[in-house]
Amino acid sequence: MSIKPVYNRFPLVPIERRAGAFLIDFVSVWLLSSFLGGNVWLQGVVFLLLWLGLRVVLVSSNQGQTLGRWALDMKILDANFAKIPGMFALAQREGILGFCSLLAMIGLNINLANAISMLLLISPLAADCGVALSDEEAQQAFHDRVAQTIMIQTRRGFSLDLRLKKWFAQLKSRMR
Repeated sequence: MSIKPVYNRFPLVPIERRAGAFLIDFVSVWLLSSFLGGNVWLQGVVFLLLWLGLRVVLVSSNQGQTLGRWALDMKILDANFAKIPGMFALAQREGILGFCSLLAMIGLNINLANAISMLLLISPLAADCGVALSDEEAQQAFHDRVAQTIMIQTRRGFSLDLRLKKWFAQLKSRMR
């Protein structure tokens, strides 16, 4: 067994790709919960149930990948044992992130009707994920540190970011 930390043995995912995968998951859960939930409380409960289903149950059965992580070729690993985290660690991680995402969803639903409330409701998510910007070595956000997980690059996925870059390059070359 290697004595190097896990984050030194595997290629870590850049912050912008992590943000893109989170955004794909967040928007898909938000859209589904907005269709299924009528009022704010029902929509919040549906959002949390879908979030935990997508980010805990699916991850444990899909080799550490959600829809967004699969689209951008990344997966989650336990930082201590270099394997897919257990259900408890995933539930702990996604409970923190899901609550912050729920507040952000409520803030985005308020939108411009009350901009200060929107900013206050989005700030826990920004603070949680902003911790990863200060951690240059392991790039762990607050929820990653609590659950002791890391995000690594993988070959299993759709490579959406690379395909979009290729399509934009082709489009740019055709416009010349």
